[in-house]
Amino acid sequence: MTTKTSLQISFAAALALTCVISGCNAAGSGAATEAAGQQSPVPQDPLSVRVSPALRTQLRVGQPAWENVRGSLSVAGRVEADETRLSRAGSPVAGRITALEAVEGQRVTRGQVLAILNSTDLADGQFGFLRAQSQELLAQRALVRARQLVDAGVIGVAESQRREAEHAQYSVEFATWRDRLRVMGMPPDAIAALERTRTVNSLSQVVANIEGVILERKVTTGQIVQPADTLFVIADLSQVWLVADVPEQAAGLIQAGKALEGDIPALPGSTVRGQLSFVSAIVSPETRTVRVRMDLPNPGLLYKPAMLANIRLQDRPERKLVVPATAVVREGNQDYIFLETKADEFLMKPVLLSDELRDKRVVAEGVEPAQRIVLDGAFHLNNERKRASLHGE
Repeated sequence: MTTKTSLQISFAAALALTCVISGCNAAGSGAATEAAGQQSPVPQDPLSVRVSPALRTQLRVGQPAWENVRGSLSVAGRVEADETRLSRAGSPVAGRITALEAVEGQRVTRGQVLAILNSTDLADGQFGFLRAQSQELLAQRALVRARQLVDAGVIGVAESQRREAEHAQYSVEFATWRDRLRVMGMPPDAIAALERTRTVNSLSQVVANIEGVILERKVTTGQIVQPADTLFVIADLSQVWLVADVPEQAAGLIQAGKALEGDIPALPGSTVRGQLSFVSAIVSPETRTVRVRMDLPNPGLLYKPAMLANIRLQDRPERKLVVPATAVVREGNQDYIFLETKADEFLMKPVLLSDELRDKRVVAEGVEPAQRIVLDGAFHLNNERKRASLHGE
């Protein structure tokens, strides 16, 4: 065999070996590519969840409902005594308190004695009354005698007329002292007893002028009081006020007659409803609020002045889309509901909610009336979504 022939045979063998190696590499690359394609699944939507038949039985699916909803404004409020049923009891004369007959919180009736005081002014008034009584009595006797003397021709008519004028003057003075004693707080029967017995009594009584409960007692035994002093504050609590201060920005459309609803934290489960009876005509320059109130019947005296309240002022009802509270889940600072996309598949969708109506929420954005959503069981469905996302299912 020649050298040329040997070289040709070696080249052919090398070429064949190169082809074999290239073919194997190509086949290997295709197999690797095919295997890689089988190992790369399509990523699952983290907001989508597929439910099992057992979980599906725990869900209630339906459409949002239309309801007449009243918009509301919530403000802090309080219970106050009805100022038209409030009384301040004091002494009509200056004096020193000698006895107290009532205490704070006590129920009193009209005319009941609350305190007793010793007053020199009252004694002086009674002395002036008795003096005027004596002068009027003397003038009356002088007038009778003058008329007898006129009839006997002893004195002239002019003298009788002078004595008649004196009697009229003393009668007016006597009546004036009687009225003065009434102003000093003496009842008519006590004045009649003074006129009959002519005995001065310097003790004066402070009495209740309405029936109610004593809210404040501002006096102690031995204290000297003046006619302008308030000694007792009495309130008829059979009706009280539910009062609130509404911010100026929200008070523009509030008028008397607007529906109101309130809760008293001190009385759990006690919800009061009514209408505003008063809306202030001015804005408080210190707080920039408008004072409003409702008359609240209080026959059992359950509502006590200074109790705190949560007040909701309601607007006219409007037709709005609502969902049950059980349809809503909250993640972070966002509310979500679950839309039914297939028979056993649901999609978690963000929504914008507004008013809260006990066990329902008003939908502002994110849900259409015809869409089917999870009405009950959203909490369990969200837990299943988290579990499936954690395990990559």
